[in-house]
Amino acid sequence: MPELGREIMERYLTEVFKAPVSVLSMIPLGENTGTESIKTYGYGKPVRIDYQIAGGSRGSAVFHTMSPSPFGHEHMSDRAQSLLWAHRAFNSLPGHVRSLDVGAFQSDSTLISLGKADEFCLLTEYAEGEGYNRDLERIRATDALSDLDVARADALCDYLVKTHQVTGGDPGLYTRRIRELVGHGECIMGLTDSYPPHPLIPASLLEEIEHRCVKWRWKLKPLGHRLRQIHGDFHPWNILFGPETGFCVLDRSRGEWGDPADDVVCLTANYLFFSLQRNGRLEGAFESLFLRFWERYLSASQDREMLNVVAPYFAFRGLVMASPVWYPRLEDSVRQRLLTFILTVLERESFDPNEVNAYCGG
Repeated sequence: MPELGREIMERYLTEVFKAPVSVLSMIPLGENTGTESIKTYGYGKPVRIDYQIAGGSRGSAVFHTMSPSPFGHEHMSDRAQSLLWAHRAFNSLPGHVRSLDVGAFQSDSTLISLGKADEFCLLTEYAEGEGYNRDLERIRATDALSDLDVARADALCDYLVKTHQVTGGDPGLYTRRIRELVGHGECIMGLTDSYPPHPLIPASLLEEIEHRCVKWRWKLKPLGHRLRQIHGDFHPWNILFGPETGFCVLDRSRGEWGDPADDVVCLTANYLFFSLQRNGRLEGAFESLFLRFWERYLSASQDREMLNVVAPYFAFRGLVMASPVWYPRLEDSVRQRLLTFILTVLERESFDPNEVNAYCGG
């Protein structure tokens, strides 16, 4: 967090009030009111700003910042979300102190006003390439595996091994990611809530999956040493290949850090998914890719502990694939095998890549 000086604050308030503003004093709240602090302020501590608008009256405001904390405020985006919400919410409740503006520090330590922002946007580069899902669709149609298919799977595996070598510095973030895996609106409970009534998927089944995942949360919670750099949504539609084995990835999700199992499961679950659509089981070309990927990753990473933590990640990805919302035209026989796979994997202490067909019901 940059230092807050008089000149920065005057420029900011001039933008907010659309008239020249002079700052008279800056005093951290809770300190002796006779002591001014113009140059610096406490990290997350509110500061009273006394000011005068040119040609107008004097006024006072409180400048708020937010410190990182393990209560869902670890990331800049978390803190931005909270402050953006406060700007609107304070002003919609009768009797509440009003918010005058919400702003942001720029990289040069200056402040900009965001008070009139309604929605946010993102601009990225354009990447050439073809989604890896196209490769899997072709293999599903032919069950033929080329040398390039094997080389591409190896390249993806090696990319994850290298990515996951970067360790995280805050074990508390691991606790958060496991909590979000179970309870976040984009993850397990959000998915179960999104399921429409379906004869194959009663509410009692979804409730059972949730209960088993909560047990897994408490099993994984102490494993903060596993925190690594991850992609977070490493599925075939987020991978663009060039002519050979070069590729780029898109749409990293849900934070920079997590368990490597998230990425490995995300990709290899799709080998299972496409194979179930073709054969009703894991076999042929997709079985070769699935087993090769797991063997190569475990050998290179030396992370055999992963086999003891993957179950809730398979539950997450399995719920996506079995969802009538995400895949409305999927055959019910495939949904049934995915749901059986989820329940069985959640029951086992450890995952065995060679037992996938047994997990799916035979």
